[in-house]
Amino acid sequence: MRSEKYLKKWPTILLLSIITGVIGGLGAVVFRKMVAIVRILFFSSFLPHISFYYHGYNIGYIFLPAIGSLLIVVIIRNYPELKGNGIPEVIEAVIFKRGEMKGKLAFLKALATSITIGSGGSVGREGPIGFIGASLASALAQAFKLPSETKKLLTTCGLAAGIAGTFNTPFAGAMFALEVVYMGVFSINLVPIFLSAVVGNAVTLILLGEGGFEVTLSSQITYNHVELPLLFLMGLIFGLLAAYWAKFIFWLTDKFEKSRAPLPFKLFIGGLGVGVIGMFFPKYGILGVGYEGIELAIAGLLPLTVLIFLGIGKMLATSLMISSGHSGGIFAPSLYTGALLGAAYGKMLSILFPTLEINTAVYALAGMAAFFSGLTQAPINQILMVAELTRGYALLPCVITSTITSFLTARFILRGSSVYTLKLERRGFRIKTGRPIVLETIPVKDIMTTNPIFVTPQDRLIDIEYLVAHTGHDCFPVVNEKLEVLGIVGIKDFLNKPQRVKSLPIERFLRKNYAVGYLNETAHDAFEKLIKYDQNLLPIVESPECKKLIGVVTKRDIYKAYYRALQEMYIEE
Repeated sequence: MRSEKYLKKWPTILLLSIITGVIGGLGAVVFRKMVAIVRILFFSSFLPHISFYYHGYNIGYIFLPAIGSLLIVVIIRNYPELKGNGIPEVIEAVIFKRGEMKGKLAFLKALATSITIGSGGSVGREGPIGFIGASLASALAQAFKLPSETKKLLTTCGLAAGIAGTFNTPFAGAMFALEVVYMGVFSINLVPIFLSAVVGNAVTLILLGEGGFEVTLSSQITYNHVELPLLFLMGLIFGLLAAYWAKFIFWLTDKFEKSRAPLPFKLFIGGLGVGVIGMFFPKYGILGVGYEGIELAIAGLLPLTVLIFLGIGKMLATSLMISSGHSGGIFAPSLYTGALLGAAYGKMLSILFPTLEINTAVYALAGMAAFFSGLTQAPINQILMVAELTRGYALLPCVITSTITSFLTARFILRGSSVYTLKLERRGFRIKTGRPIVLETIPVKDIMTTNPIFVTPQDRLIDIEYLVAHTGHDCFPVVNEKLEVLGIVGIKDFLNKPQRVKSLPIERFLRKNYAVGYLNETAHDAFEKLIKYDQNLLPIVESPECKKLIGVVTKRDIYKAYYRALQEMYIEE
């Protein structure tokens, strides 16, 4: 019976993974075409009409992102969940919403982000592409009324397909989805996710050719092993930089959100700020995704001062766009910043150590991987991506050195958070990278007993002994006449007590230091309280102000919920 079910399920899963890969790849291609069309409209058709030169600078560049910002006001106002890069929303859907996303958001995300990027907004397209693939895959899964574990899986497959198609890196695309969404690698889920990534990449290559990733890389980039300590130091620096950039983005976001200015004004100011920065460097990737700047940095064609100004300028421009409420990713801007500042670091080393014959391209690629890994807490993805982009493994030692060092440095500063999870934490979700999220996804209200057995202060310990023997419970809430919780009592309170003590009322044995839970908490919150206060039962009350008993949660309830939730993370059974 089990083998029949297994044979029926896997072909279906694999077929849906292939379909999801096709959908994710097509979504990526269509979105990129939309960006290209909008960019032509703004930079080739519109810019000549507003161009005005002052001391050699085209003032017209200032207004392009600002005008694009005004065009997306209606979309962002009606669908505020489209703000930002979209990856946190995919994580939220998979972990907290049974893999369910609205299909129409894919089109709206594509429209808002294509206008933002096409008009010169300093954001990436990779996060939105992943969001588009995930939401289309989720819509497919919901249309077929698939179980929640399959919806979660296919939503993740859609994300992997989009990322893989963007960079022509199927392994890195799949690993990004696993590291960022699943917070780790689950062997049984690898198969459909990798399959979707490969298919998504194939669709992109068929329709766009070899230009899937618009940066030309040489496969003959080499380095000297004596440079590893220098790469380790770069990892430390970039880990610090990535962590504090993430903090800065959300600090600036708070400033915009607390402002009483209307949304159109916020978006306009963000776009205007990017236009001012981009006016000084119109051909180096500040305006738009920025791949042209990455290519110049890897090729070693930019001087040291320009590399530093561009790296810092991109960070500031992207911060303005994201914090002011635009729709766009942080993937490409982080690669851009890492590549340019990494190249700058390499050039400084070549000045300090001329005999080492330092290759700037090594530091650009290692810096790109290190900075992104620190920011997103997804190191394996970047290690694989560099290997796939360079079509070889020669650079792996230096990339691993800088990437892991940056990852651990940023992890220490961000305390296990990433630029993606920080957004969710601000919404009240308790989520950290690097470990599977299970108990945090289970609301207390879903596992609590709503008609619990309780006792009153006037009951005796011998009555508790009787309840333990006849109910199987070893702990009970103690309530007054208004059903307000006064404490808990259990087997520990009467064990090995003489008979005369057991005849005494419970109120003499109430624990003064005890925990209660609330409906808005999760099973993880409840379990932490049970461990901290050494309780087997947690009374659930209405609120901190009103301690009226509405249910109880036991350790056994949490264990059962954990097992059920863990099963839903896999597709084997």
